[in-house]
Amino acid sequence: MTQPTPPRRRLDAALAHLAITFRGMTAHPDDGNCECHWGSAEELALLKTPDVELDPDLLRRTYWAGDWGFPAAMLRRILPQLAAALVSGEVERLASMDHAGRAFALGRWQEWPTEQSTAIREFLDAWWVVTLTDPDAEVPPHAVLAMLVEASGVLDRWLDAWATATSPLANQRLAEAFGEWEYDLLCEDLPWSTWELTGDEEERLRVELTAWLLQHAPARLRMIGADPKRLHRIRLLGLAGPARWDDPDWPDLGL
Repeated sequence: MTQPTPPRRRLDAALAHLAITFRGMTAHPDDGNCECHWGSAEELALLKTPDVELDPDLLRRTYWAGDWGFPAAMLRRILPQLAAALVSGEVERLASMDHAGRAFALGRWQEWPTEQSTAIREFLDAWWVVTLTDPDAEVPPHAVLAMLVEASGVLDRWLDAWATATSPLANQRLAEAFGEWEYDLLCEDLPWSTWELTGDEEERLRVELTAWLLQHAPARLRMIGADPKRLHRIRLLGLAGPARWDDPDWPDLGL
């Protein structure tokens, strides 16, 4: 049996700490949602009952909804189970990573008591390290990063961690992530959707991500023998206007 890596042990400990920290939490007694569009009164009652396991569909509908009256209490209620579903890939398989990130953002968890906010931050940090360094990570970095940015409101924290993770696997995952991002970035769009950010904030993130890639990606992708076309597209990010789209390496974007 393969022994868990140190990053995986750290993540397991963070998940266990979340379960302890948020044990006994319930949704606000006055919170509610539309029975026609969200779910039944019996399901709502489960959210107001502590420590009852939710079935996957109820969990999904709960973090999917962005109109809870007391989103902080709702996030506390579902946090341990939601965190486990994020790590296992269950949330990503339902194509709802952005909704999970929004649930964190709406809960404003950074303003919670120190013990609670620290437990969440440690979980997010530990999950990101596993995403970058563990061959058995269930969710690709481009999907995790988009969720983390939505959940935390920052990008630099996660890019700084990637800058220090320089194993061949972390470099390969950088190449794969850029493969998901390259066409959006070349069109000067942020390569993921957001819920809580303004257009100016999205543009700030795009500029920050582009600058980071220009600084870090070329050498790291060359180290793993990445496709030269991918390296050319990173180079194009450093050009603007006609210099970019008139370049011989400008790809056919189907526009």
